[in-house]
Amino acid sequence: VNTPAGFKPPTMLAGRVEDIAAEHGLTVRIYDEQEIAAEGFGGLATVGAGAANPPRMVVVDYSPEGAAKTLALVGKGIVFDSGGLSIKPAGSMEEMKTDMAGAATVLGAVQAIADMGLAVKVRAILPFTENVISGNAVRPGDVFTARNGKTVEVLNTDAEGRLVLADGLSLAAEEHADLTVDVATLTGAAKVALGTEVAAVFGTDDARGLVVEAAAAAGEHVWPMPLHESYRKLIDSNIADIKNTGERWGGAITAALFLREFAEGEWAHMDIAGPARTSQASSYGTKGATGFGVRTLVAVAEALVG
Repeated sequence: VNTPAGFKPPTMLAGRVEDIAAEHGLTVRIYDEQEIAAEGFGGLATVGAGAANPPRMVVVDYSPEGAAKTLALVGKGIVFDSGGLSIKPAGSMEEMKTDMAGAATVLGAVQAIADMGLAVKVRAILPFTENVISGNAVRPGDVFTARNGKTVEVLNTDAEGRLVLADGLSLAAEEHADLTVDVATLTGAAKVALGTEVAAVFGTDDARGLVVEAAAAAGEHVWPMPLHESYRKLIDSNIADIKNTGERWGGAITAALFLREFAEGEWAHMDIAGPARTSQASSYGTKGATGFGVRTLVAVAEALVG
């Protein structure tokens, strides 16, 4: 997460995942840019369209014998986020090498779960891409079709994380897991609401509750947030099934409501925009990436084992 973006294009990260998978007895499937298009990963293809470095969809599986439950994990892997044509202010780009912290958290968790030998099947889905500007970049007003067939109108290209997660969650839904959890540095709104030390957790009631309890057991700070139904109309589109942003207020909620359109069954969403990184060293760690969420996800897996 701390590695400068220029040293970790999606192809490099996919290769790193292959190395980790080999070290920990995991299997891995990597979709290149042609396969991403052929497999209908429209969100990932759309966000990555402006980048010289092609995107990768990476799927990691831990399949122990005798596992009765399946956990699907999806992590946001935006290698660098300029905001695209809805460009960020210069100062806001300085931390954007860390915008793939969700994917790193998910990978760290499945690695730990495998090392612990927990009897739960885990599928980790990691969509990697840059969100940058070129003549090929997605434009406000463009529409794409996600993996599950829903059409999405892109009004703000800086709300890109939810677009790659849409494909990741759609793929996870095909697994029919007992629980799906996505992890992402998704919204500044979550950081405004809860500060830099607490993650927001949304989702179905049971899944959200399980994640909150797991975080408490793991010693990480999260707070349950509502999927307020009346806000769903804020992301209605006139030309597609859904649009990728609502109004300014309640932005973390409308982002979660967007993700819900692509999830199936018991699902939780962890918005780690605040605690995924820190500007101050402490007795717990140095400045930069914190690894927040790894312990919580391991505790979630432990809870599924029972």
